[in-house]
Amino acid sequence: MEINPYAAPKSQVLQVTSEDEEIRKQHINTEGTMKSVGTLYYFGAFMLVLYGLILMGTGLSAMKEGSWVAVLIGVVLLALGIGQGRLAYGLSRLSSWARTPTIVLSSIGLLAIPVGTLINIYILVRITGQKGQFIFTPEYQRIIAATPHVKRKTSVVAWVVLIVLLLILIGSIVSNMYRH
Repeated sequence: MEINPYAAPKSQVLQVTSEDEEIRKQHINTEGTMKSVGTLYYFGAFMLVLYGLILMGTGLSAMKEGSWVAVLIGVVLLALGIGQGRLAYGLSRLSSWARTPTIVLSSIGLLAIPVGTLINIYILVRITGQKGQFIFTPEYQRIIAATPHVKRKTSVVAWVVLIVLLLILIGSIVSNMYRH
C-alpha cells in the first residue's frame, strides 16, 4: 500500500460525550476544592521556605554558641516547605499520589484548634469522600482532557472572603515578626 504524502494527518480525537460533561459538572466543586487546597499549600510552602531561610541566615550570621539550632530548624523548615510545595503542585494537577500525603497533612492539621481543625475536617471530608476519590483517578483525568470547556464559577463573595482572610493572615504574621 502506497502512502499519500498529501493526505490529511490521521490522529485520535477525544470523543466528548454528554455523559463526560455531566460527570465533570457533578465533580467540578470537589475538583475546585482540591485545587484551592493546593493553592493554600503553595502559600504555606512559601511561608515555610521564607521563614526557614530567615532562620538559617540569622543562625549563620550570629555565629554564637547555640546558633546552629536556628540553622538546623531553618533547614528543616526549608525541607518541609519544599515538600509542601511539591504536594501543592500535585494537588493543583489532581495527581493521584498527592491524595495520601494530603490526608496525612490534614490529619495533623486537626490539631490546629479551632480554625485549623474546621478547615482540615472540611479537606478530609472532601478528599476521602466518593467524589474526592474519583477526581484523582485516571478516568477523571481523561474526562478533564475531554471537557476543557467546563469551568467552575467562583462567586464574588468567595473572592472577598479569601482576600480578607489573606490580609488577616499576613497582618498577623507581620505583627508577630515585629513583636519579637
